[in-house]
Formats: sequence, structure tokens, C-alpha cells
Amino acid sequence: MNRRLVILVILLLMGVSFLAGAWISYRSSGTASTAAGRKILHYVDPMHPSYTSDKPGIAPDCGMPLEPVYADGTVGKSDTALPPGTVRVSPEKLQIIGVKLATVEKSAGSQLLRLPGRVAVDEMRTYVINATIDGWITSVGSNTTGSFVRKNEVLATFYSSEFLSAGQALLYALTSMDRVQGGSPAANQQQKDQMQQFNLSLKQYRDSLRNLGMGDRQIAEMIKTRKYTENIDIDSPANGLVLVRNVSPGQRFERGKELYRIADISRIWILVDTYGAEVDQMKPGRLVTVSLPGRNRTFTARVSKVPPLFDAASRTLKVRLELDNPGYILRPDMFVDVELPVSLPEMLAVPSEAVLDSGLKKTVFVEKSAGLFEPREVETGRSFGNRVEIVSGLKPGERIVVSGTFLIDSESRMKTAASGITGPASLDPSCGMYVDEAKARAAGNFLESGGTTYYFCSDTCKRDFLKKGGKPSSTTGSPGAKPTAAPMHDMHGAGHDHGAMEMPANKGSMGTMPAAGKKAKSPADEGMTHTGSMQESMQMPMPMGKEAAPMQSMPAMPAGKPAPQPPPMPPMQGAEHSHD
Repeated sequence: MNRRLVILVILLLMGVSFLAGAWISYRSSGTASTAAGRKILHYVDPMHPSYTSDKPGIAPDCGMPLEPVYADGTVGKSDTALPPGTVRVSPEKLQIIGVKLATVEKSAGSQLLRLPGRVAVDEMRTYVINATIDGWITSVGSNTTGSFVRKNEVLATFYSSEFLSAGQALLYALTSMDRVQGGSPAANQQQKDQMQQFNLSLKQYRDSLRNLGMGDRQIAEMIKTRKYTENIDIDSPANGLVLVRNVSPGQRFERGKELYRIADISRIWILVDTYGAEVDQMKPGRLVTVSLPGRNRTFTARVSKVPPLFDAASRTLKVRLELDNPGYILRPDMFVDVELPVSLPEMLAVPSEAVLDSGLKKTVFVEKSAGLFEPREVETGRSFGNRVEIVSGLKPGERIVVSGTFLIDSESRMKTAASGITGPASLDPSCGMYVDEAKARAAGNFLESGGTTYYFCSDTCKRDFLKKGGKPSSTTGSPGAKPTAAPMHDMHGAGHDHGAMEMPANKGSMGTMPAAGKKAKSPADEGMTHTGSMQESMQMPMPMGKEAAPMQSMPAMPAGKPAPQPPPMPPMQGAEHSHD
């Protein structure tokens, strides 16, 4: 008796221990489940909730992923309703990869616009010395290309026989004038007339020598010394820099050859390359700052009134600046930096690192909810500093990824590739799933109505869309498909029936209405065979409403008279018929 009691007590203790352990395990699992997330009861088809499954999978009707049903009665929303490339990242991963978010907002500010420029000589201060006659270079000065020369400095000398007659004529006129001036004072009036004539001749001879290439300094020296000079000097016309030197001792030259080119660089031009809308900031008369890289020197330049010129090689507009060059620090073809402050109006702007530019489109990642990021194409405008203007694609208040964008983009690309969407995507109006437009068009799962194209993930969604009131009016499907005059929808199919029931008009099928109490013969009873998607078409309801009005009621006919036949209906597309 005591032994039985001991056994009973032991069994009772074991049962209590088991129940206690089960209760503790249940509480622990419930707490862990609550901490980890909501408990999933089962999965349902998002299009047909009556279909359930105890594990995740793909719905057999529309191909959409099954949605989880949680213990609290809520149904989880699948990410398939989000645009392709949308990614979900856990908070732990966001912290590991260093993702930072920022709010899109409008702001006004200023920036320092910095542009490249190149030094050019002032065309109004450039002097070209050409040969006016044929001759030979007799001597050359110490100047070379790049040397600074002063006004009236002798650059070179040359000889030409064409100066001989003009020089002798000048000396003869001078000798005659001296003889007249040394005559008797009695012939005063006659002397005055001769002197006037000599002065006109002297002017003519001086002009002849000047046109041949002799400088005013050398002509004045001939008049003073009354001696002819065989070697003609080439004088510098101004203070400046020798840009071109095409002479050497003993060189023969012909009329029109360029001998020297000299530029006065005390005042120069700066040609600034501007891109896009940057030229709008370079208003005529505006003062800008010019700096020489590597040297602590700045200059103040003024924008010229001359309109910018387009350079086809660099595809830029070249804006001309004018500035003084004290000390000749700036030389032709030197590169400089041009800076000017720009005040910007209020605009929608984001950090530059938030925009991913692939060359064909610009993308940012928008936070839809905690850890859920949607790729969105945007149109950008001006760039200033480390920010860029957003013209379209974003709204103030939205949060975007500004750091770690490349890692989010790589995850988005992998998810897009896994979903099978390789091109532009559109939302299925029936099931709300994003589908690849090219693949849907190739499969014939699209409709066009009123200038709008609808794409579907499957033919089932396409038929459901039609049942819910879609009324396409233009051609869809593969080329060459026969039009179907359906009583419900006027459209061309893509090898599919869209809920239109076949209404044959030939006798023996539905040529007459059955009498009361009699059963109408089916196409199968008449020996009709069907191909294509007849089985799916038989599952669609008959058209109702105005379009089905001729079939709704028939007036009572006197006994013995046949019932009138309804108007013939065109056959359903995609079905072939054969009659016995």
C-alpha cells in the first residue's frame, strides 16, 4: 500500500513538473516570438483569400507571393506592390554599412562659382609687321620670340632697291628747297610760292617712303642729315611682347610676308569656359576675381560687353573678361581661376552624394518606412558646392539616403534582377503587382484604352480587370490578331478571350430560342469542337446590361409560330468551330 502511494506521488510530481515545464516553455516562446515579431498563422493568396497555405510560396492563379496572416488578425503587405528595386534593410545592417538619412527641404543660399580661364592678348593691342616690298634682311637685333621691346626700338634692317628712287626724290626736293631759301630777298612772293610747292612735294615723298616701309624716325633723320640710307630699319610700333619673329640675317622676303607680331600685354583678355547655365551669371560689366594658381596674386576683371562665343571643340561658351596686367605677370595662354559669388533663390536641393548618376538617369533612394527604401528617378538642375538642385522627382519632407547610397543601390540592383524585371515597369491595375512592360507586351498581357496602356502579370489578371469594368478601345496583343466583337468590350485580343461568350448564329447551335420548359443544347451537344482558351471562356459570365438586352426577354409568341431568331453574333476570338 505504501509502495503504491509512493509510486502515485512520484507520478503526480512528474506530471506537475511536466506541466510546469510546458507552461514555462510556452511563456518563453511567446515572449521570444513577441520580441522577434508577430506570429504567423498561415499564408493567403492576395487575390483570392480563400486559398491558404501553411508555408510561404507563390499563388497559383496570379503568380504573386502569398501574404502572411498574423495572430493579431492583420495581413502583412507584400513588397511586390512597391516599385522594382525597393529594398528592406534591418536597423542592424543600416548601422553597420553607415547609412545616413536626410530630409528634403527647400533652401536658399549662395555659392562661389569657380571657372577655368585662359589669358589671351587684346586684339586691339596686337601689331603685325608685314613686308610691303621685296627685299633682304641685312641685320637682326637681339630680340627673340618672347622678348619685351619698346616703342621705336630697331628690330631688324633690310635692303630694297625700290627705296632708291623715292629717297633720291626726297633729297632732290630738299636741295631745291634749300636753294630757294638762300636766294635774294627781292623775290619774296615768288619764294613763298615755291616753298609752298616744295612742302607739298616733301609730304608726297615722305608718304611714299612711309608706304614702302620706312619709319618716321628714319625719314626725319634723312631730312635732317640730307643723306640717303640704304638699310631700312624695322621699328617696333609699341611697347610689348614679341609673339612672332620670322627674320634671320641674309633672308630674302617677299611682299606681304609677316615679319614680326608684337602685342601690348599691359591690358589683356581672359577667356572663361562656362558650362550650361553658368553663363547666366556672367553679366556684362560685372566684376569678378581672377587668381593665378600657385601664386598668391589676385586681379579684378570686368565682364566684356561682347556676347560669349561658342567653342565647338570644348562645347563651352567662352566669356571675355578685360583686366589690367601690371608688371606683365599674366602672359598669353596662361591658365587662371575665375571666381564670383552667386546668390541662389529658394530651391529644392539635396547633397550631391545622394544622387546616383548612371549617365542615362539619376536616382535617389527614398525612405518609405523604417528600413524600406525605394529607388526613384529624379531630374537635377544646378550644382552648387556639395549640393544639387532637384527639379522633379522629390517633394519637401521626404527622407532620402545621403550616405551608403552605393551599398543600397547594389542591393536594389540584385533584387531587381531576381524579380525578373529588366526594363521599365508598370503597376498591374488588377493585382497591384509591378510587371516588366516588355515581357508583358511579348506575352500579350496588356491593353490600350484612351491613350493609356495597361500591363498585367498574367492573363487571369487581365480578365479580372475586364470583369471589373475595364473598357479598352484600341488594339492590343500580338500583331495580326483578329478583332473580337464582344458584346462587353470592343477590343482586339492577344490570342485570349476576355469574358466574351461565343454566340454562334448558324442554325443548329443557337439559331432559335428554346421553348419554355426545354433545355437549350450546348455546343458540345451539337458536336462543336473548340480550341484555344475555350475552357477559360466558359468560366466567364455572360454579358449583362444594355449589351445583353436582346437576350434578356422575348415577347410571347402564338402557338404554332416559330420564335424569331436573334441577330447573329460574331464568333469569339481564339476559338475555332466545326459543326456536324
